Amino acid sequence: MKIAVVVPAHNEEPFIGILINSLLAQTRQPDQVVVVSDHSTDNTVEAARYASQNHPNFTVIERKSSATHEPGSKVIRAFQEGLQQVEPDFDVIVKLDADLDLPPNYFYWLETVFKNPKVGIAGGQAAIEVNGSWEVERLTDNDHVRGAFKAYSKNCFEKIGGLKAAMGWDTVDELLAKFYGFDVIVNENLIVKHLKPTGFSYNKKAAKTQGEAFYSLGYGFLLTAIASLKLALRKKKPTLVFPYLTGFLAASLSAKAKLVTAEQARFIKSYRWKKIKQKLFG
Repeated sequence: MKIAVVVPAHNEEPFIGILINSLLAQTRQPDQVVVVSDHSTDNTVEAARYASQNHPNFTVIERKSSATHEPGSKVIRAFQEGLQQVEPDFDVIVKLDADLDLPPNYFYWLETVFKNPKVGIAGGQAAIEVNGSWEVERLTDNDHVRGAFKAYSKNCFEKIGGLKAAMGWDTVDELLAKFYGFDVIVNENLIVKHLKPTGFSYNKKAAKTQGEAFYSLGYGFLLTAIASLKLALRKKKPTLVFPYLTGFLAASLSAKAKLVTAEQARFIKSYRWKKIKQKLFG
């Protein structure tokens, strides 16, 4: 089994060396690692090359792009550029953020879990440092693999059409995987240290874009309202509900193109309502 890794990185000089060292410390090494420095203005490239020197399976490339932060889309465009450098005979593709510290058995577990052809997406659990100790970062349900460290079987990756360069990419991928009959596996005991908390640079513009993403997933207004409230409360910022809904309504009024087909949207709505009913009634 060949496991390839792509790491989009933008101004990650303080963290990229930690990630690379955790990759080099794996009991099962990845077969190929591509780091994509996306318009970094610090020493991300130099730090990545220094940490990975003398390791021929590592490649560090520079991507020239707009310095403007584009929630969801910019990171995936960098990932897609890195993917072009990956040998086509990979069996598993892993997208990693540059601000992670992986446990040494992470890739050993990935190799084990992907031996089951029904598994399409897999990953561990994120933890952040709080008052000197590491606590699980509970921004999503326990059955969702965080976008910071998602691994895909090649079959699933190709079936879902790769990763979408849009906000919501790390939700639509799992929903489409389920649509095509793949399992999504989360190992809650495999803790990944997330060195820079999610939402570090989050703002109202990003929240509006998230609302547009709910529309593009085919949620409909009621599902969007529920998802918006849930996400805002988890972020401990209740007022984010309003830009979420504003973004949804703007996308709806402009008939923005969706990320899914009509058939996929019906499946997603049904799946989401089923999940809500399970939580309410068991």
